[in-house]
Amino acid sequence: MLINKFTAFVKKILSHTLGLPTSREGIKSLFKVSLYRNAIYLMLNFTMYALTGFFFWIAAARLYPVEIVGLASSAISAIGLLSLLSTLGLDYGLIRFLPLAGEKAREMINSCLTIGSSVSIIAALIFLVGINVWSPALLPIRENLLFLFAFIIFALANTLQSFYTQCFIAARKSRFSMAQGWLVGFLRFIPLVMLASSFKSFGIFFSWGIAVSIAVLVSLAFYMPRAYHGYRPLPSIRKEVVSQMLRFSFANYVTNILWMIPQLVLPIMVVNLLGADQNAYFFIGWSIAGMVFMIPAATSLSLLAEASQDEQKLHQELKKSLKLILLLLVPAIILLLVLGNNILQLFGKVYSEKAPQLLWILAVSALPLSLNHVYFTIKRVEKKMKSVICLAGFTAVTTLGLSYVLMPVMGINGAGVSWLISQSTAALFTFHYFWHRFFRKPSSF
Repeated sequence: MLINKFTAFVKKILSHTLGLPTSREGIKSLFKVSLYRNAIYLMLNFTMYALTGFFFWIAAARLYPVEIVGLASSAISAIGLLSLLSTLGLDYGLIRFLPLAGEKAREMINSCLTIGSSVSIIAALIFLVGINVWSPALLPIRENLLFLFAFIIFALANTLQSFYTQCFIAARKSRFSMAQGWLVGFLRFIPLVMLASSFKSFGIFFSWGIAVSIAVLVSLAFYMPRAYHGYRPLPSIRKEVVSQMLRFSFANYVTNILWMIPQLVLPIMVVNLLGADQNAYFFIGWSIAGMVFMIPAATSLSLLAEASQDEQKLHQELKKSLKLILLLLVPAIILLLVLGNNILQLFGKVYSEKAPQLLWILAVSALPLSLNHVYFTIKRVEKKMKSVICLAGFTAVTTLGLSYVLMPVMGINGAGVSWLISQSTAALFTFHYFWHRFFRKPSSF
């Protein structure tokens, strides 16, 4: 009985979803719906950033020595980690609380930017002081005054870029997020080539950092005043404005760290358990699958912004989100299952021999991952984060624990299976929640 009801629900969703793009007018109608429009802009942002990043590293590998590529990638990764820690969850707090901030929106933005910027600078300084402990290979950064100041500035710029992106999402003007991301994606090629002959040591790192910094300045000067009429940056911290966000933001802070742990730790585990060559196959497979993972991720961010405008519309916006995810995710998964080998061959024949099974496993995992993404968003709208933290922690522990057991037996596929199992198990819980709250009456959809 339950299966029949759910089947009817899925058929109805698919009929509505697949009916949208059957005509030119239907495709245009997607962009008339705010949730669809902003989600698509975010997907275009993620996709283009990933594609330009792929070609950026190909160009870097051809223009710079191998050891410099390794140092640059490590320095950029370190800044990415510092930025993640520096947001304190206030980035999600902006998406959730800005839509209802009214006249206090500018004060809320400036307060969050001031806090995030301060933490970013402090975190960068702490990293540099202890760099010989956590990353001795990056000691040249601390030993050169130019590199040292650049590291701090680029860490600050990367944190600000993250905050601006969330501000644009909150304003439901993700086209500015896309414009900011595309600026970084394309601008970094210019200094990469210009610095190749005269600045070998950290030319790659400076190319990336300069692009991020320019994009942040452009966002500050042009995009932010358009997203928030009359906005001007003013360092300040209004306790009464930020206090309402703190508990929610800290819960998201913990959730984001737990959610990112598998992505940050798995490459290290693969290197230690299987070797550097196997990690190359794992990295490429994961990167390609990440293009599919961004579909539910982008849609969920758009859902959070829309539902935060009016919580009474959560049910309605949820329907739209599920439709968009089904519309884009199912063809994307089929594409990877059918053409995964061909895609991997673009990176070399050996990748098409070593990574296709991992890619197929990760592609299938996008289905339960989507349910979990949407569930997290619903709980963020409701400001009920306890179960979200628990599920994020569960997926992290399960993925890493199973990977440690399965990788010596199954190779890199063991990491993929572990990820699939953890996401699917969590999805059993989230599906139970969706069923009892939304799915028991398919006609409501």
